[in-house]
Amino acid sequence: MPPTGKANLKEKVRRLPHKPGVYLMKDRIGQTIYVGKAKDLKKRVSTYFQASRKLTVAQPKVRAMIELIHDFDIILVRSEAEALLLEGQLIKKYKPRYNTDFTDDKRFLLVRVDPREALPRFRLTRNRTDSNSRYYGPFAHSGHLRKTLAELRRRFGILLSDAAPLELEDGRWRLYDDARAEIYEHANEITVGEYGERLEAACDFLEGKAREWLSELKAEMKDAAEARRYEAAAVLRDRITALERTASRTRKFQRNLLGTHNQSEVVKSLKEKLALGRAPRRMECFDISHISGSFCVASMVSFKNGQPERKSYRRFKIKSFVGNDDFRAMEEVVGRRYRRLAEEAKPFPDLIVIDGGAGQVTAALRAFLQQGLEPPELIGLAKRNETVIFSDGREPLNLPHHDPALRLLQHIRDEAHHFANSFNAELRSKRLRESILDDFKGLGTARKQQLLLHFGSIEKLREADVEQLTQVEGIGPLTAERLIEFLRS
Repeated sequence: MPPTGKANLKEKVRRLPHKPGVYLMKDRIGQTIYVGKAKDLKKRVSTYFQASRKLTVAQPKVRAMIELIHDFDIILVRSEAEALLLEGQLIKKYKPRYNTDFTDDKRFLLVRVDPREALPRFRLTRNRTDSNSRYYGPFAHSGHLRKTLAELRRRFGILLSDAAPLELEDGRWRLYDDARAEIYEHANEITVGEYGERLEAACDFLEGKAREWLSELKAEMKDAAEARRYEAAAVLRDRITALERTASRTRKFQRNLLGTHNQSEVVKSLKEKLALGRAPRRMECFDISHISGSFCVASMVSFKNGQPERKSYRRFKIKSFVGNDDFRAMEEVVGRRYRRLAEEAKPFPDLIVIDGGAGQVTAALRAFLQQGLEPPELIGLAKRNETVIFSDGREPLNLPHHDPALRLLQHIRDEAHHFANSFNAELRSKRLRESILDDFKGLGTARKQQLLLHFGSIEKLREADVEQLTQVEGIGPLTAERLIEFLRS
């Protein structure tokens, strides 16, 4: 749609419906500068063009944005909850300059540990400045984080940014030359290896603390959404997104750092730790993702010699049922995967890893037994305590948190989890776009599917003219004209 011009904006606002949706404010060249949501588009958007608003608005940033608005678009949705979700997706897509609260997570603090130092210290930063350091976070509450670092120093005897350790003649290090040497109640003169053990224990604790805070934020967001406090839920949602995005990068980085570990040796170690028949040089891992039973999908990722083999990754839509049943979903996708490999006479992996506990492992094993297939080695990795669950009845196993063998299992599990969640998000996004057609009267399910199949997306459908639309079976000129007016309004 060409720019409207400020003289026509008020007329455009008057035509807006009293319905929930998302609005996109645009500048003179058509660039999206702000994305917002509303349960009543007409009421919300009209506030931007009231004369009194320009005079009384307190924030200079908002005044500047209003001056730049030359046009706007809207997208209708069916509920305020859908508007909340779509708003976040569009902000991530367009990265509007005036949505800094959503796109800029620099207000969060990170903890940086540089392994190139002889005795790595724990420092606070707001930016990821180099690829060699470990980063933990971001953390939403700076006060809590500073207290946590002080607790780390007392509990594990690690160094913070204010320390200046001194190397002694015998190769050991003196951590402090003042009273802190006695206050912190740890040996003050240690070797690099001894400090490394302290470092790993503190890092494990810090990673667990990040997960704990993330769980608390998710609980707050859920409470806000259930109470229909959508603005508060939106703020929490975007904070959680920032935390999860950086935490995901941090976990992957950690697996590969000091990932200076020889991967073939780690694979051999995993064989010994799990008492496997042979080294798991080929591993496949499964995870299930859904939102309260909706958009239920699964992922399968493959590792070869301890490294991701992305060309072998697979995604699955659940076909056998609709609803919330992780066990049935796991049984279905495992059965489909290995039935196909058996039919094609292709080898099974050396080890199958299931993201989940005993129930998920049993479901995966049942998939083999029901088809008369001999399962390879099969385990689960339960998230709560990172417990290894065996399919052969052995007692569950907990490996030390710093063990490279456990880190490898966590890496493949995290990869499967991320791959499943990205597929789930992709389907949700597609469904939100397609749901716009539900509000166009006189268009049945079959016709909607034909339109989407023909054009591929709502965006391309919106660009079509009457002649292009009438190429779709069942769409006449009159319907085509009505549809164009509907999609472009």
